[in-house]
Amino acid sequence: MSHQINKSLRCLISLLAPLTLAACSTVPPQETFVPPVYPAAPDEPRFIFERSLRYNSNIEPLTTAKKLRRYATGEVDDIKGLVKPYGVAVQNGRVYVTDTVQRAVIMFDTKNNQYKQFGTEMPGQLFKPVGIDISLQGEIFVADVSARHISVFDLNGKFLRYLGKKEMFRRPAGVAVSSDGSKVYVIDTGGVDSQDHRMLILNSQTGERLKTIGTRGGGNGQFNLPLQVSSAIDGNVYVVDKGNFRIQAFDADGNYKFSFGTLGRYPGQFFSPKGISTDTDGNIYVVDTAFGNVQIFNDKGELLMVIGQRGRNSAPGNYMLPAGIDVAEDGRVYITDQFFRKVDVYRPIALQQNSAAE
Repeated sequence: MSHQINKSLRCLISLLAPLTLAACSTVPPQETFVPPVYPAAPDEPRFIFERSLRYNSNIEPLTTAKKLRRYATGEVDDIKGLVKPYGVAVQNGRVYVTDTVQRAVIMFDTKNNQYKQFGTEMPGQLFKPVGIDISLQGEIFVADVSARHISVFDLNGKFLRYLGKKEMFRRPAGVAVSSDGSKVYVIDTGGVDSQDHRMLILNSQTGERLKTIGTRGGGNGQFNLPLQVSSAIDGNVYVVDKGNFRIQAFDADGNYKFSFGTLGRYPGQFFSPKGISTDTDGNIYVVDTAFGNVQIFNDKGELLMVIGQRGRNSAPGNYMLPAGIDVAEDGRVYITDQFFRKVDVYRPIALQQNSAAE
């Protein structure tokens, strides 16, 4: 009898042992994601990473109907997203991104949770869209390097008109709209075999050329492979003069004012400046592809702080080929990266997370 009891106990112990060991084993705590802030401690933080936009699934909600359809049919979602993003422009929660491989503008509507692609069909078909800007009147201006003109769309992607002709530009890469919507500033990058490194001012409705500024060179008002342009709320116009490793400032009529920046590897200097934007306080945000970051300057060209760093993976704040940037009306900063195929969004610390586009 005792033999049977001992045998039963041994069986019970053998069954309970794995459970006991599992209960006693230490379960490693799950790592909590801590979004990066800039500048880092001990400085007072100004911006915090909020989200990345890559695919339609980042904004389109997974509804109950979709879940049931997946379960019943084994259906796989149709994933769409960025392939090689360049420029970015934002208005009222809608994020518009030029994609040079897809030859399109990608729209992430963060307020209405909608994803859209346009510019792939005639009229208004894009061939190599690069620079992009949105007027306060709600028109989207896209610089097409290959087609050599500016394409204009409404906020829903409906084509409206072209500005300029092939004979007017060599390589139109950057575009910005004046705050009153009357003028369009177009950066003509030119090329190594051209002296047409310049900025053109056009009438935003007719495309009439109002003024041409610059030629190839290193003097005030001259350019060497200019890339992008931003029109500030106070009327100033800032141009990324990449080959001269500087930013040049002009007034609304294209008259030279000042420049800042030199070649170097220290904060406040440039190695490969590319994208540019301004905020409502007149601060200037400059993307440097080589540094993998964004440097923020005041309206006098004095360095204030830096966002991001060069990194080997696509973690928040890491960049390999950052290109475009825009600062929305609420202060959020949007940065594109061609290599990691993303748009990173940073929210001002003072702005509540649910107070604007989500």
